Amino acid sequence: MPKNDAGHPDRTPKRAAPSSGVSVPADARANPAGDGGKGLGFFERYLSAWVALCIAVGVALGQWWPAFPATLQRFTYAEVSIPIAVLIWLMIFPMMLQIDFGSVLGVRRQPKGLTVTLVVNWLIKPFSMLFFAWLFLRVVFAPLIPAELALEYVAGAILLGAAPCTAMVFVWSYLTRGDPSYTLVQVAVNDLIMLFAFAPIVALLLGVSQVFVPYDTLILSVVLYIVVPLAAAVVTRAVLVGRRGRVWFEGSFLPRFGPTTVVALLATLVLLFSFQGDVILANPLHIVLIAVPLVIQTFVIFGIAYGWAWAWRVPHRVAAPAAMIGASNFFELAVAAAIALFGVSSGAALATVVGVLVEVPVMLMLVRFANATRGRFAGFGASAGA
Repeated sequence: MPKNDAGHPDRTPKRAAPSSGVSVPADARANPAGDGGKGLGFFERYLSAWVALCIAVGVALGQWWPAFPATLQRFTYAEVSIPIAVLIWLMIFPMMLQIDFGSVLGVRRQPKGLTVTLVVNWLIKPFSMLFFAWLFLRVVFAPLIPAELALEYVAGAILLGAAPCTAMVFVWSYLTRGDPSYTLVQVAVNDLIMLFAFAPIVALLLGVSQVFVPYDTLILSVVLYIVVPLAAAVVTRAVLVGRRGRVWFEGSFLPRFGPTTVVALLATLVLLFSFQGDVILANPLHIVLIAVPLVIQTFVIFGIAYGWAWAWRVPHRVAAPAAMIGASNFFELAVAAAIALFGVSSGAALATVVGVLVEVPVMLMLVRFANATRGRFAGFGASAGA
């Protein structure tokens, strides 16, 4: 015991514990969304208030300075906004920097998290979306929405339900201390399935024989939101680790990106709501009515995936992103498909836009819940996807 200075085993784990350099995972150190508000920065600590403020600023900006969103919207290709894409790069680049490709190869030996993601996304989510959209928009809210318009809203909801998230899930994973390598694999596999499954599922649920799939939007989004930032992060990581070492990279370099994700997320909210301010003010009641089944669907899908992962004893850093992928949507693809199938001024297009508007605030609520319940996953799985 304390026979220290005599050269006896002074049990120097006490020196290893305070040093966060090697023993604490990089994603935990660099992550801005810690537990219980400890160590949070100014933006993260009051994130809910910042979100509300950014929504209000975005709508006001679109109304009082319409040239601002009009100018930015010119920089759009295949329904992908380049300014939004740049902000998403800033959001997901810090997580991409943490990806170790040696651990990516080990995911195939740990299939539970991937199984949860795939089953929920492709065998449950599209059908539950149809159920909730039909129930609320065609039945509960029938006195408030004309029947034909309600059908178009349901169609837009189905398009959202058939397209699991591609880009923003990296943000949600980062904010919940998700395993970056495992998240990359989950998103990549979902994108491959989406290439072949999106059209048949939409055709089945909409009851139409031919569905136009905007492959330009799908492929461009994958390149912009995954390939480009991942390639930049791989090169950056390799160069800096080679020159300065892994300890410096994880202990000094990564923490510098702490506020980047949250600030870019708030800027994205301002842009989104400035783009859609006219839509919100012109259809306030219908916006709220459409949002009801979309929000319920988000909570239900998250609950199914998160609860299943907990029951299966999947580690939290895999369980949280697995639940987030299905809960959020690939809204660029859904918007593009709605415009191609039904027209830019259709109810289906409006429903997909509402999906864009409600996603970030709702997903931030789920991020907060996932962080608050991390302790319930304590001791689950020694490896990233057990």
